[in-house]
Amino acid sequence: MIETENLGKMFESFTAVCDLSLNVPAGQLLALLGPNGAGKTTTVRMLGAILKPTTGRARVNGYDVVTQADQVRRTIGMLTEQPGLYARMSGLEYLAFYGRLYGFSDQETRTKSKDMFERFYMAGAEERRLGTYSKGMRQKVGLIRAMLHNPAVLLLDEPTSAMDPHSAKLVRDAILALRNDRRTIILCTHNLAEAELLADKIAIIKQGQIVAQGTLTELKQQLLGQPQLEVRVDKPLNGQVKELDHLVTVEWVHDDTIRYRAENPDLTNPQLVRCLHDLGLGIISLQQVSQSLEQVYLRVIEEIGD
Repeated sequence: MIETENLGKMFESFTAVCDLSLNVPAGQLLALLGPNGAGKTTTVRMLGAILKPTTGRARVNGYDVVTQADQVRRTIGMLTEQPGLYARMSGLEYLAFYGRLYGFSDQETRTKSKDMFERFYMAGAEERRLGTYSKGMRQKVGLIRAMLHNPAVLLLDEPTSAMDPHSAKLVRDAILALRNDRRTIILCTHNLAEAELLADKIAIIKQGQIVAQGTLTELKQQLLGQPQLEVRVDKPLNGQVKELDHLVTVEWVHDDTIRYRAENPDLTNPQLVRCLHDLGLGIISLQQVSQSLEQVYLRVIEEIGD
């Protein structure tokens, strides 16, 4: 549904995006992560046929973003971080304007819009001017506009920016529902917990280039190495950790807890438990230490691609 090959964009002598290659199948959500100025928004604007690429090519829903730009714009829904609302219009007037562009009757748009206003807990605000809305409400209206024509592809740039936790959850739930309905979505976000919850795959962009991409599991394996494990025993260790050196690589010890890595945990963990038992130590817990997207992201941003 979304395919790019060596996509690039230059603004005079500044390279905003360079040799960017992505492939997003139907029904998949790709989280595009990176620091401010990394090229995320420029990428989304090229995919939305707003900016023309300098190099490479891109196709969205089978359409070329340069030679078939109108078809691309018809098939996507797009939400930018600043949704660009017309402040003097009411919510319904604004959406009716876009509904006409998509060929809907005013009544069709009104019905769709009122349903979405209720879904996002904004019922009663439809007739108010957009200029009176909070930033979070404006963001929700921008998302309604992006979803109005039931697009196959959604390009979302910081969709939950400035929202309170309840509103942000409503938007995340809507995005999950759209993904489950086989929509293809690119999500740009600084909210790593949100990306971890929503994304099928993750791409991290730095200085205009993709420096890591894959599923979260793949990225953890590639970038963080073997997972850490943690065992907690029923007594202080008192220097007995050295007895485990032949089994595992101990990385951290505190009182009654050891963190370690093992090449083959399925084989090593039973031996570790027996060794601790022989030392007179009872096992309270043994578990894998959680590895987060934040760890992956910081590893990439701080160390890769410099």
